Amino acid sequence: MSFTLQGIGVSKGIAIGKIHIIDHDTIEVNEYTLSKQSLDDEVARFENALVIARLQLEKIQQNVPKTAPEDVVTFIETHLLMLNDSLLVDAPINFIREKQCNAEWALKLQCDYLVKVFDEMDDPYISSRKRDVEQVVSRIQHILRGHTELPSSSDVSNAIVVADDLTPADTILMQHQGILGFVTEYGGTTSHTAILARSLGIPAIVGLHRARRYVRPDDTLILDGVHGVMLIAPDQRAIEYYQNQQKQDKQRRTALKRLKQAPCISIDGQEIKLHTNIEFPEDIASVKKAGSDGVGLYRTEFLFMNRLDPPDEAEHYAAYLKVVKSLKQGEVTIRTVDLGADKQANPQHSGPWIANPALGLRAIRLCLKNMSLFKQQLRAILRVSAEGNVRMMIPMLSGLQELTQVLNIVEETRRELSQEGFDFDPTMPVGAMVEVPAMAICTDLFLPYLDFLSIGTNDLIQYTLAIDRCDDSVNYLYDPLHPAILRLIKMSIDGTADSGKPISMCGEMASDTRYVRLLLGLGLRSFSVNPEAFLEVKQIINNTDMSELHIIIKRMLNTNSPTEMRFLLDKINE
Repeated sequence: MSFTLQGIGVSKGIAIGKIHIIDHDTIEVNEYTLSKQSLDDEVARFENALVIARLQLEKIQQNVPKTAPEDVVTFIETHLLMLNDSLLVDAPINFIREKQCNAEWALKLQCDYLVKVFDEMDDPYISSRKRDVEQVVSRIQHILRGHTELPSSSDVSNAIVVADDLTPADTILMQHQGILGFVTEYGGTTSHTAILARSLGIPAIVGLHRARRYVRPDDTLILDGVHGVMLIAPDQRAIEYYQNQQKQDKQRRTALKRLKQAPCISIDGQEIKLHTNIEFPEDIASVKKAGSDGVGLYRTEFLFMNRLDPPDEAEHYAAYLKVVKSLKQGEVTIRTVDLGADKQANPQHSGPWIANPALGLRAIRLCLKNMSLFKQQLRAILRVSAEGNVRMMIPMLSGLQELTQVLNIVEETRRELSQEGFDFDPTMPVGAMVEVPAMAICTDLFLPYLDFLSIGTNDLIQYTLAIDRCDDSVNYLYDPLHPAILRLIKMSIDGTADSGKPISMCGEMASDTRYVRLLLGLGLRSFSVNPEAFLEVKQIINNTDMSELHIIIKRMLNTNSPTEMRFLLDKINE
């Protein structure tokens, strides 16, 4: 009997094939007390497990296809680095000796602690990094149980994998062996595995709870990574329909490649600025593949991940220089670090419990509290501005007092660098994110002190509608089409009109093809999108006559009916 399940589509594409179920055994860890005489042996057993885990990951690293993007290697390196981190090495050893307990229990105690710290973080990208901890710990636990060989995945060739979760290492191995797609019960759009699936072009759905309960090995499955739908035991009519969709998708992607060198210009001759968002220096490969000549948002949080100490100036500078040199004279907008409310430079210090972390100490607020952390990054950004077309962007500004503090610190840093003999661009543009409603309403007050603005829709929607976009119980209220959101976007764009200063959008709304024409109609003339969405967004812009948008946009701004809003959105996209 055929039936359908809905999850979260995280990597576009359609896969049709047989199901291969992967059951990751849940390891039940029990505590037992050791004699003092046996503690050295238990520590040695734990250290031996770390060595085997390292060898396993190095073997996986050797199997990464040469054609894979550079950031694929980064995922494996992250896990290798964690195996050398005192948080996962020294802390369990200390537990073994202090509590006289077995290695499995000591490792579980430390894992539980680290997961709790990550769970308290507001930023979805950063909080999802707890999966790295869980995946590395799971590998070590299996080795401690005597499972020292890499699991075979030879059965996944030309199959669709259904699992509770997959590690990046799992994904790389299975892609190398011809996986068609995967479905996981857990995970989110910002998990390493989801990012990897997009990089490798593997259709994928995550967050489909209890999926394994509804499928059997070797059943036929259709996976729709665009809509997050999987069809189990489909009939021939459904198979033929999706086979036709696959054919059309292949033709569409081939046609999109022809746009790589084409200008981004509407039918009525209006030029639109189109750049890309990146998180890693290695993402530049995807930027170039798409044909983009600039970065509209370089998220710098990755430098702080999976480590005890924050990066120093040299590390910041090296990472930024790699991006700037790769793009030559292409514009690079570096956003100062936007860490979550509870994320300190030292992850062992979680701070006091905070009722509303989204409203707490994060982004520029955290930087102004931790001047050492902020100055290291500022110095690196200013120094790299001497090497190319660099802009700096401040996240989460809500008041002029914050902005004045930031600008004073930037000027102070310029003086220090000048005295030390470092080169930098004294006219490097400084801009800000529009993601707090106060900023959207008062852009005219901020603009005299800034060179540009960029709208971050993810947080703007969250703060305007008072919902946590990561909370499953309320995320249905996360609505980019809410009249308040459209009016704030319009207000922000209009607020820059008289100043002549540019405004862009780098939030997920800009990458969503459903909203491109809507944003053009609201007056947006600069987009920064995910690399995988770049050519699709360009195609929509190039096929749009903006002179025809005005009437529908006016109706959309004045309707209070969600049904009419959806109708008008469909109309504008015809």
